[in-house]
Amino acid sequence: MLKNRGNASTESYTDSIHENRRKGYKKMWNWINETLLKFKHCFWNKQTFVWFVILIIGLMTRSEQLGITSIVRELSLNPTAYNALLHFFRAESWYIETVKRAWIHILKALPYIMKEAGRYILTGDGVKQSKEGRKMPGVAKQHQESENSSKGEYIFGHLFGGLGLLVGNAAKQYSVLISAKLHDGIEMIEKWEQGEDYEKESHVVKMVKDAISAAEELGSSILLLDRLYLTKYMLQTLQGQELIHVVTKAKLNAKAYYDPKPKTGKGPKPKKGESLKVADLFTSKASEFISVTMNLYQKDKAVKYYCVDLRWGSGIYQKLRFVLTVVDGVKSILVSTDLTLTPVQIIRLYCYRFKIECSFRELKQVVAGFAYHFWSKAMPKLNRYKSNDDNQAIVEKVTDPHQQALITSTVNAIEGFVQFSCIALGLLQLIGLMFSDEINSKFRFMRTTSNSIPSEATIADFLRKNFYMLFRFFPHLAITAIINSRQLSPDVLQKAV
Repeated sequence: MLKNRGNASTESYTDSIHENRRKGYKKMWNWINETLLKFKHCFWNKQTFVWFVILIIGLMTRSEQLGITSIVRELSLNPTAYNALLHFFRAESWYIETVKRAWIHILKALPYIMKEAGRYILTGDGVKQSKEGRKMPGVAKQHQESENSSKGEYIFGHLFGGLGLLVGNAAKQYSVLISAKLHDGIEMIEKWEQGEDYEKESHVVKMVKDAISAAEELGSSILLLDRLYLTKYMLQTLQGQELIHVVTKAKLNAKAYYDPKPKTGKGPKPKKGESLKVADLFTSKASEFISVTMNLYQKDKAVKYYCVDLRWGSGIYQKLRFVLTVVDGVKSILVSTDLTLTPVQIIRLYCYRFKIECSFRELKQVVAGFAYHFWSKAMPKLNRYKSNDDNQAIVEKVTDPHQQALITSTVNAIEGFVQFSCIALGLLQLIGLMFSDEINSKFRFMRTTSNSIPSEATIADFLRKNFYMLFRFFPHLAITAIINSRQLSPDVLQKAV
């Protein structure tokens, strides 16, 4: 009898654990299901939307990083799904911009959006991915600015401009990637699409325009950029619009100007006054620096700063707010195009910029967002020993409209794969914010918990190991029916076993 009581007690305890797991898991998958259904209007037919759902779930849960093949294996799809997924990326029944806008509106509705002075916080930066494909459009010789001995000074690959939106809480902040678009090596393809109206644009200009496009959907925003982007072309692109202000960093050898002195005589009024090296203010104004304690990068730091408004930009001489800072003995010059932001706000905002670097790392390592292999027979073979201009001249020789369309569709496939990877990564990050208690306390043993919010890799691993529960307990969900409809039949699975 004692043995029977023990079994009954054990069964009751086990049932209780399963019931608790089911409730927490139900909330999570219901949210994923509802979120993916919000993209339905972006696709012109049902079949295209079906493959979109399969692709996103596959990117979130796959254990391998071998392109489309790993998704087919992870979800036990019918082998015919491989060719169907390849065709999906080149289909004309969806547009990247429509998907991006839908993703922005989903993020905008979240309660975790972080703002400064009532404005959304965008982060932007470039990310380079090595690609050796000589028939892959967009591939060009890229210079690596990273100070890292493991990277070559030059690579042959793609340059993406990534744009993220800052979300999070006091415990964790993410730069959820809105989009990542090719910004180099596609000049001729852009010329085919735009025709006589085509004007070549730099990576800096494209980045700012991407941010303005996102701000048109979000509302008034602040864009955080690295010092690479502080150019007169950035200021020219920002002129005439009020949606975006930029917080960035200047080089230590930056030169600026005081306001011009009033002129009483005839002739044009001067646009600038006396010049100075901004870094000289660290010495000449040392006694005027203000000391504060700020929480930067999750740590309390002693910060000294000095704020001054100066004119900058050859030929433009726009007034910018310069904030000279000293943190742990390191000197930096921060810059804001918004003169209403306080120095403390500017310092805190710029520290959030690094969050996009963390998202790039997870995009590469967790969802393998750059593990694409799209190429085209219509693409002329590139020569990695020639300059980028010479390779663009090779592509210019393609004059057949059909071949041009094939190359353009390959570019769309590459950008589409990365866009969907951004969405998959964003969903993992949002799951961490919304369901951290369920993952950490009920489902998953961790000997040491370093953060109350689980990482993207932890969440992906958890979803992968508990994926069977989606089919066992939630067959009524739309995403369950979609995946089931493209899986191998039970008879085929039984023979495989």
